[in-house]
Amino acid sequence: MPEIIVNDCPTPVPDGVTVAAALAIAGLAHTRNSVTGMPRGPVCGMGVCHECRVSIDGVRRLACQTLVRDGMRVETGR
Repeated sequence: MPEIIVNDCPTPVPDGVTVAAALAIAGLAHTRNSVTGMPRGPVCGMGVCHECRVSIDGVRRLACQTLVRDGMRVETGR
């Protein structure tokens, strides 16, 4: 079982899932805040809405389009 670092917290996740799914499994309901401060999270699950943007190893990516790998660092912007 891979372990990712989410907001500086080690988090074990199932192998073969997306970062969005891993965050949901970890109990994180939203991935970022809008410019007005409202919580935002994955909506479409296929990369169209861009609501699941997170920083993965220092690069902004779509969580729903990125598979987890052991040791990756995810910052949600919360």
